[in-house]
Amino acid sequence: MTIVKPESKTNKKQKYTLEFEIKSSPKILYNYLSTASGLEEWFADKVNIREGDFIFHWEGSEQRARIINKKENSLVRYKWQTEDKKDDTYFQFEIIQDEITSDVALIVTDFATDDEKEENALLWNSQIHNLMHHIGS
Repeated sequence: MTIVKPESKTNKKQKYTLEFEIKSSPKILYNYLSTASGLEEWFADKVNIREGDFIFHWEGSEQRARIINKKENSLVRYKWQTEDKKDDTYFQFEIIQDEITSDVALIVTDFATDDEKEENALLWNSQIHNLMHHIGS
């Protein structure tokens, strides 16, 4: 795991990115990142889709997110459905394949305050390793 963009210290949520090398084709990886059944394999205990929202269930709690941008086999961006209409944060999965080596990287973009960033990065690291286990990477 590599933190690609450290940001300045503040209590406001700042964007950060994490990069992971994944041994998988972009098409297979994209399915795990963009479908309810794929996300249920590694990201949440259960995932349903209702009225265009992905509903993620974790140990008794649930959160809703909506896909706000996607590009087949390359990118999927989710926006948490919150009460705060001014919240412009999101989380995103971007798949990059090197043209020469065909190596595949997964770039995770998320937002956190300085106090949350390290813990969130550890959580993403754990989740992505769970994903890699399911893919066989």
